[in-house]
Amino acid sequence: MNRRFVLIGYVAAGVAVAVAVAIAWLASPEAVLARLSLLADNPFRFGVALLALTAVRPLLAWPTTLLAVAVGFGYGWAGVPLGVALLVATAVLPYRLARAGRVRARGAFRAADRLCDAGERLATAAGSVRAVTATRLLPIPSDAVSVGAGAIGIRQRPFLLGTAAGELPWVIVGVAVGVSLDRLAAGDLSVVDPTALVAMAGVGALLLAGPLYRTFVGEDPVSTA
Repeated sequence: MNRRFVLIGYVAAGVAVAVAVAIAWLASPEAVLARLSLLADNPFRFGVALLALTAVRPLLAWPTTLLAVAVGFGYGWAGVPLGVALLVATAVLPYRLARAGRVRARGAFRAADRLCDAGERLATAAGSVRAVTATRLLPIPSDAVSVGAGAIGIRQRPFLLGTAAGELPWVIVGVAVGVSLDRLAAGDLSVVDPTALVAMAGVGALLLAGPLYRTFVGEDPVSTA
């Protein structure tokens, strides 16, 4: 009986992965934005579509900025708070999965253990909220940051607060793109000013510079979480 349930679980997981891959292959982010534009005249339907996209985005590994672009197109600058909420919500799934598998994964790979240990020491030195905020500002895939936070055991509340703070600039950048109808209709997602990206990365690096030095060069870190 147990084997049967295990087999059913594997089959279900395989089907889910296959469906996700098929959707990602058939519907690019640009195509999804184009479809969302058809709902822009109905704020309620547009919002429902955004919630659905937020739920499935981690499975498709699409960039989180896509949500901010869509929010900017549908609601303009007034949608910035909604964009932050959606980016926080879409980060929860990879974070929870990584946190749930943290205990089982430890000890399986020596390199992974060392990375997790280093991440835990850095989070202790910087404080969990500061560590998550800073890494969100760096040009690192959002899901990688979420998985890393879960893997090193950062608690949920600091994770959510740090994600909201760190994703806010990305939301502003995405909304700035989304408010331009011409850019969205053309499927152009590469119109972000590189200066903004460099500035955000610089702030993130500055926030981590002191904790990194104390953790790996100077004295043992003192918890500020």
